Amino acid sequence: MSAKSAISKEIFAPLDERMLVAVQVKRRTKKKIPFLATGGQGEYLTYICLSVTNKKPTQASITKVKQFEGSTSFVRRSQWMLEQLRQVNGIDPNRDSAEFDLLFENAFDQWVASTASEKCTFFQILHHTCQRYLTDRKPEFINCQSKIMGGNSILHSAADSVTSAVQKASQALNERGERLGRAEEKTEDMKNSAQQFAETAHKLAMKHKC
Repeated sequence: MSAKSAISKEIFAPLDERMLVAVQVKRRTKKKIPFLATGGQGEYLTYICLSVTNKKPTQASITKVKQFEGSTSFVRRSQWMLEQLRQVNGIDPNRDSAEFDLLFENAFDQWVASTASEKCTFFQILHHTCQRYLTDRKPEFINCQSKIMGGNSILHSAADSVTSAVQKASQALNERGERLGRAEEKTEDMKNSAQQFAETAHKLAMKHKC
């Protein structure tokens, strides 16, 4: 089982939460912490996780999870509701960068993801989740590459393309219907004229016989 699958099972599933994405990170600037939760100094892995509750109304949160050296289990550390997120900083919009900052109401962390690709995936899902579940105040996304914000844009572009195609097809059908209608009217007129001509010819023929 992968680390992220284990985190989802151990940390979020018991609380009836669903983990959407997790990114492994390291601090860009080290904090001076003399003692860790284990009672002494040691190495550990850190993950920033985005999750939502299964119960309605849906609540989204960002959780810091750690795995200490020599342990196979994970520990839930800090947690913020998504509403507390104020700013997401991608650091450099012009290149693939693993660095990013998260600014909350009462906290500010500077991180480096394990890869730029992992950060990109985390940002895309985070942005989509903010748009979906936050109605009042959404966090500001700054210094982000266009592809990071592109998940929704691609969907919207696809939707617009489908809508445009449907509109064009509908217009074409309407125009075709109008042409068929005009053709039917013209055919009916020709039939009426032919019938009138036949009746007139018949009357003339009867007069000549008389």
